[in-house]
Amino acid sequence: IALGVKAKGYASNAANFDETHKVVEEIHKEFGSIDILVNNAGIIKRIPMHEMSVDEFREVIDIDLTAAFIMAKAVIPSMIERGGGKIINVCSMMSELGRETVSAYASAKGGLKMLTRNIASEYAEGRRHPFDAFIVSKTPAARWGTPDDLKGPALFLASSASDFVNGHILYVDGGILAYIGKQPK
Repeated sequence: IALGVKAKGYASNAANFDETHKVVEEIHKEFGSIDILVNNAGIIKRIPMHEMSVDEFREVIDIDLTAAFIMAKAVIPSMIERGGGKIINVCSMMSELGRETVSAYASAKGGLKMLTRNIASEYAEGRRHPFDAFIVSKTPAARWGTPDDLKGPALFLASSASDFVNGHILYVDGGILAYIGKQPK
């Protein structure tokens, strides 16, 4: 409130489709829209794979991956209607690396990484601009990048918000590296 921002917390089981949609409806009624979704729900069960039960595996997948799908599915329609929004999925080094006793977690985070790429592939287009047809067709954002597109990433990398980010390559590419291309018509 001191900064002029109204904030309110909502509790739900993000892996429960019906419960999530009810909460999203409440937020829409109270605030009008969800502009930014941060999918950060996650658990880890450090159990050797041969000792892990199927139920334990599914619980990690449900919370770490399925919940992100459900939350994104709940907010994407209103983001499309408004013409934009941000979905931030928090992955892990385990989305790229294997490690003992984290088979379910690594599977979920690897899936979340690919869900992120597919959300970009399906929904990053926005409105069409008359740019070079080849690059535009290969870029989910459906446009060339502009110098303004680099401001946010540059500010983030230059600020203390990125103090724990080291050796990471941040692609500011409109999603081109996440996208295999449109299906032929």
